[in-house]
Amino acid sequence: MDPRIPWWPEAEKVTSHNTAWGGRPLDLDGLRDRYLNHARLERGLAKKTIEAYARDLLRFIRYAEAVGITQPKGLTRGCVLGFVDQLADEGLAASSRARILSALRRMIAFAASREWLDADPLEGVSGPRRVRSLPRVLRTDETEALLAAVDTSTPLGLRDRAMIELLYGSGLRVSELVSLPLSGFDSRAGLIRVIGKGDKERVVPVGESTLEALAEYLREGRPRLLGKQPDPSRAMFLSRRCSPMTRQNFFLLLRSLARKAGIPQDRVSPHVLRHAFATDLLEGGADLRSIQAMLGHSDVSTTQVYTHVSRGRLRDTVEERHPRGAGKPSKP
Repeated sequence: MDPRIPWWPEAEKVTSHNTAWGGRPLDLDGLRDRYLNHARLERGLAKKTIEAYARDLLRFIRYAEAVGITQPKGLTRGCVLGFVDQLADEGLAASSRARILSALRRMIAFAASREWLDADPLEGVSGPRRVRSLPRVLRTDETEALLAAVDTSTPLGLRDRAMIELLYGSGLRVSELVSLPLSGFDSRAGLIRVIGKGDKERVVPVGESTLEALAEYLREGRPRLLGKQPDPSRAMFLSRRCSPMTRQNFFLLLRSLARKAGIPQDRVSPHVLRHAFATDLLEGGADLRSIQAMLGHSDVSTTQVYTHVSRGRLRDTVEERHPRGAGKPSKP
């Protein structure tokens, strides 16, 4: 956590439009602090998101101070354009510049809503064009090979199969998977309740194969892992030492299974299985809004990337199968 961020609820209880406590003029650091408190308390943004905003906004504030601007009313379009140019000169990737400018836009909008600005310093300022890379996905046969590599004769194997089935069968984030409590699974309804980004709750249905894997793990695998030890965590997935599974452990587990299945290890990760879930749903005819809801995306534009993945697969099919194709798939 950035030590410069004060976390006090009273930060929004200010009556003066453009003054800080004690009647002093509101400076840019004060604006940042108030905006971050607003983002945390009223918008409910996650702690890591707030920390990223804090770093990005501090970067802008230090630039503004270097050119002689210390208060919100002093911000100009020229200041913002100069900052954007400096980021480009520093060699920052377009995605990083777009992220920083997005944080700045949100803070400026917050200040404008409270009439702390004389003019909009972002008017006419466009962000860098972001090149979104397509997510890697596993083919269905590769996912099956990954599952086949699991030794289900052991309690750890039953756990591993259940985790992979659930990740591929529900599209959970790995953080959601490893933090899933026993109470988050409704076996009768076939539903998983997860707390995602920004502490937002969503309910995801799971298919028959996933339900069977979870049922066998909970019936046979988890009790054998636990033995006679106490179960204070009530976590769904336990490690060999009966503590909750971690993201790092699951990542290493997938790499090990990929090696056994003959799949390049750099092609397998928890996120790749999440992508495979979404892509297979789309190719099966699911609509984007449904996929968005199951993935927990706040914006459907994030989900739309899977339409490009699906088109890429169609192109590969033409190249491989059509008489006028090149006889080989396109490069990833």
